[in-house]
Amino acid sequence: MEVNWQEVIFQFAGGLGIFLFAIKYMGDGLQKAAGDRLRSILDRFTTNPFMGVLVGIIVTVLLQSSSGTTVITVGLVSAGFMTLRQAIGVIMGANIGTTITAFIIGLDVGDYALPIMALGAILIFFFKKNIVKNVGEVVFGFGGLFLGLELMSEGMKPLQSLATFSDLTVAMADHPLLGVVAGTVFTLIIQSSSATVGILQGMYAENLVSLQAALPILFGDNIGTTITAVLASIGASVAARRAAATHVLFNVVGTIIFMIFLYPFTLYVEWIAVLLNLENKMQIAFAHGTFNVVNTIIQFPLIGAWAFLVTKLIPGKDVTVEYKPKHLDQNFINQSPAVAIGQAKEEIIRMGDFAVQGLQETYEYLKTSNKRSAERAYQIEDAINNLDRKITNYLVEIAAVNISPIESARHVLLIDAVRDIERIGDHFENIIELIEFREVNSVNLTEDAMEDLREMFTLTIATVEKAVRSLDMNDTKLAKEVAEQEDLIDKMERKFRKNHIIRLNEGNCSAQAGMVFVDIVSNLERIGDHAVNIAEAILGKHQ
Repeated sequence: MEVNWQEVIFQFAGGLGIFLFAIKYMGDGLQKAAGDRLRSILDRFTTNPFMGVLVGIIVTVLLQSSSGTTVITVGLVSAGFMTLRQAIGVIMGANIGTTITAFIIGLDVGDYALPIMALGAILIFFFKKNIVKNVGEVVFGFGGLFLGLELMSEGMKPLQSLATFSDLTVAMADHPLLGVVAGTVFTLIIQSSSATVGILQGMYAENLVSLQAALPILFGDNIGTTITAVLASIGASVAARRAAATHVLFNVVGTIIFMIFLYPFTLYVEWIAVLLNLENKMQIAFAHGTFNVVNTIIQFPLIGAWAFLVTKLIPGKDVTVEYKPKHLDQNFINQSPAVAIGQAKEEIIRMGDFAVQGLQETYEYLKTSNKRSAERAYQIEDAINNLDRKITNYLVEIAAVNISPIESARHVLLIDAVRDIERIGDHFENIIELIEFREVNSVNLTEDAMEDLREMFTLTIATVEKAVRSLDMNDTKLAKEVAEQEDLIDKMERKFRKNHIIRLNEGNCSAQAGMVFVDIVSNLERIGDHAVNIAEAILGKHQ
């Protein structure tokens, strides 16, 4: 029988594309249906490694991606929200959570894929409520997942008649390491262990591979899925690299253990298949689930050792942005409201320092187009937003306690300062987005325009820094200097707008470049306004 290679390739590639799209679409729908609070769940409930495992399972089921969970976890470690030990627990849980997809595939409802997708489409297009639309995305993705698998299976069927393919599967059964390498490489190429495990389930269901050959490939799939985290950690923080290294270590060690006990594990899968009368696809799902659950049980007591090992392997002090407040002690609110107000002020100064750092990183991004600066600025803005919520809640609790008129005046000043600093964060985030627009659309700013921005950025950063110091030391002299510098910023804005119009009229500047320039200048001017608000509060003026 001659194989129609065009049909094989088209069906397999098309099926794989639909499968990957369906997995992502289903994950996006689950994430939105869950309220998009995944990072909050990770932050709140990962109090210890055991809770980390449970949360890792839940979040990965919602995301339908262990790599996605790992990326979020790395961000939380970098932010100081989570220790490396807690993160290792989450990564272990993520490996268990990703096996749920294999069990879904094992249900084998491919005959109903199209009506399931039709139901999903009806929910998406004929209902207005977001929650119904989100459920529709999950249903549509669920159906698409099976449609993709059906197409891939149909595409692979003709391979049964190829002697070369049969010889290869026999070789993998005889040489299990070959299967591990094949699984690792294939997952590395596709960048989705759910997809490669799904393909393996299809091949096993079509009797294209034996169980002895399938299990090593399955182990390799688990190693291959760590590549995403490794690639994401290249050039990233020390915490990111350590988390990625832990992910690799966990799956490689698990594979070594299971390869040593491959024969008894194969007998176990055969026994469970007979005991529960499992279809071929579900046999692979059970093997996948058992691998990750048992691997977690074996390595869970070693979390401390792995954390120590990766810290030694990847030395260095990580530069982190600490989201969590350091000074907001609840005990002071009732015992000594004056001290509580002082604590809130200390936290606001931290928040102000973050605003200065965020502006500096934004300026660095403008000058160098270095993505690391943009990522760090976004991280700082996120920290500012978190501190804004925590400090505001703390100050609201203080307001419920009887405080003196003097303390009441300080209280009002601090609430206003929190709002102004938070708005500074919003404005430098706007500027980052404008710079990103410039990068994506290859918008060129003239050297004169860049010089104007350099001058205005330098003055704005100095003004915000001075405003924070004036608040810290309650220094009216510094506050007056802030007011004077803010006047200069206003004059700069008017002058630079005129310069821009001249460049535009002379044809030296494009319309897109002009839009980016004017919007950056406008945001810097608004940052100056918020800085002077802090200064005027120090001077006792009304806004």
